[in-house]
Amino acid sequence: MPTAFPTLVECFGDLPDPRVERTRAYPLMDILIMGICATICGGEGWEDMAEFAKAKRDWLTQHLQLPGRTPCADTFRRVFSRVDPAALQECFRRWTLALHALTEGEVIALDGKTLRHSFDTACAMAAVHMVSAWASKARLVLGQVKVAEKSNEIPAVPALLALLDIRGCIVTADALNCQRATAAQIIAGGGEYVLAVKGNQPTLEAAVVGRLDYLQDHPFEEAKRSVCTRHDKGHGRLETRTCELVTLDTDDALWGDLQQEWAGLRSFARITCTRQMGEKVSEEVRYFISSLPGSASKVLSSVRQHWGIENRLHYVLDVSMDEDACRIRKDHAAQNLAVLRHIALNLMRQETTCKCGIKARLKLAGWDTQYMAKILLAEIQ
Repeated sequence: MPTAFPTLVECFGDLPDPRVERTRAYPLMDILIMGICATICGGEGWEDMAEFAKAKRDWLTQHLQLPGRTPCADTFRRVFSRVDPAALQECFRRWTLALHALTEGEVIALDGKTLRHSFDTACAMAAVHMVSAWASKARLVLGQVKVAEKSNEIPAVPALLALLDIRGCIVTADALNCQRATAAQIIAGGGEYVLAVKGNQPTLEAAVVGRLDYLQDHPFEEAKRSVCTRHDKGHGRLETRTCELVTLDTDDALWGDLQQEWAGLRSFARITCTRQMGEKVSEEVRYFISSLPGSASKVLSSVRQHWGIENRLHYVLDVSMDEDACRIRKDHAAQNLAVLRHIALNLMRQETTCKCGIKARLKLAGWDTQYMAKILLAEIQ
C-alpha cells in the first residue's frame, strides 16, 4: 500500500476492487494513483497511462508496490471500466471534504457538461452527461453525478445535492434547474439559493418581471428595492452590471401563493449587463429568484461567481485536458475517467507555488517528478 499520499489512501483505500482475487497483479490503489498521475501529466487514455507508468517506473517504485513490470493499457481499461462509479464518487466526496471545509456564504455552482465524444453510434449509446458542483471560492470540484440515459439534468441535481453538505452556502443554478423540488431541498439542507428564471417557468417569470417593473415605475415603494452596480474593464471591453432586487415579506400578502410553491423564496432580482467593445454596445437582461433578502450586492456577486464553473472547470477540461476529444466510452469508463480528471484538477488547484496556468502545469508535471510529487503532496498542506 502506498504511504506517500496519506489523504488519497485514507479516502480511496476502501474502494471496492471489481477484480477477482487471482487477477489482482497490482493493488487497486496503485492503479488509481498511476491513473491520477498520468492524468496530471496530460494523459488522455489507457495507452497514455501505460506509457506513463513505463517511463516513470523508477519514480513510481519509490511510492507504490509495483512488481517487476508496470500495468499494460488493458489493465487500466479493465479496472476503470468496472470500478463502481457510485463508490468512486463517495470516495471523491470524502477526499474533497478533507481538502477543504466549506465556509459560510460560499457559492456552490451547479451545471452540466457533455463528454461530447463518449457516444457510440453502433450501440445507440448517447454521450455521457455529467452534472458537477463547483466551490467558487476554493476553485474545487465538490462532486459529480452522471445523468441517466434518456433523461436530463433535472433529476440528477437533487442526487448531487444529497451528496453535499450545503449548510450556510449559496447554491446557484441555471434556468433548467430552477425547480420547486431543488429549491426545497436546498432550504431543507440549510443552504440558500439564487436560481435563474426563464420561460420554462412562465408563471414565475411573469411574476418576477411584473413586480420589478412595477417598483421601477413607482419609486414611492423604494424601501423594498435594492440596487447595486459594478463595472469591469478588460480585454478591450467595458461591462456594467446592475442588479435590482425586491425583497418579499415573509408570508407576503401579494406573493404568498408563490412562496408556498417555492420554499424559502424571499426576493426577485433583475440583472442588466451592458457590454461595450469599441463602438458596439450590447445589453442582456436576466431574472432570478432567491432566498436571500435585502442585498442586491450579494445576489450580483453570487451570479457572477456562478460562471466560475464554466470558466475555471468546463473550459479547462475542454481546452487544457482535451476532455471532449476522448473516445473512451465502454461500461463505466467515461464516468470514472471524468472523476480522475476532477481529482487531477483539484490537486493542481491546491498546489499554489507555480503561478502558471493549468496547461503549463500539466507539462511541468510530466517533465519534473519533483513537481509531480509537490502536486500530490499539496493535498496535505
